[in-house]
Amino acid sequence: MELNTLKPAPGAKKARRRVGRGIGSGLGKTAGRGHKGQKSRSGGFHKVGFEGGQMPLQRRLPKRGFKSPTVKYNAEVTLAALQKLGRTEVDLLTLKQAGLVPQLARKVKVIKTGEITIAVKLQGVAATAGAKAAIEAAGGSVA
Repeated sequence: MELNTLKPAPGAKKARRRVGRGIGSGLGKTAGRGHKGQKSRSGGFHKVGFEGGQMPLQRRLPKRGFKSPTVKYNAEVTLAALQKLGRTEVDLLTLKQAGLVPQLARKVKVIKTGEITIAVKLQGVAATAGAKAAIEAAGGSVA
């Protein structure tokens, strides 16, 4: 085999459609566009979602809900996760290093899911009322 003899396998390269090149090509005269109408004309297309002047679907349907842009910066940690972590002092950096919260997180809140028995001191991490009570009952504190 030599570089100057290489060529694609038979049938691998299909000739592109040459429209408007006479009756013998099978795509002459109207060039596969049919007769009349907006789509048959040059430049005859409309924007996505256009329904010929009828109110488009995306405008007929009501807008629902709200997606907060800050939600990706908020994170939650459970009491059970803190128990498993086994640290006495916990801050945002510790949680990120342990992989309990994403690297993007700016605000972290501890929620009351599971039990905690070790005394944990939270710094720069918020906690729900129930979680705060559970941490303080275990001898920890929330700063």
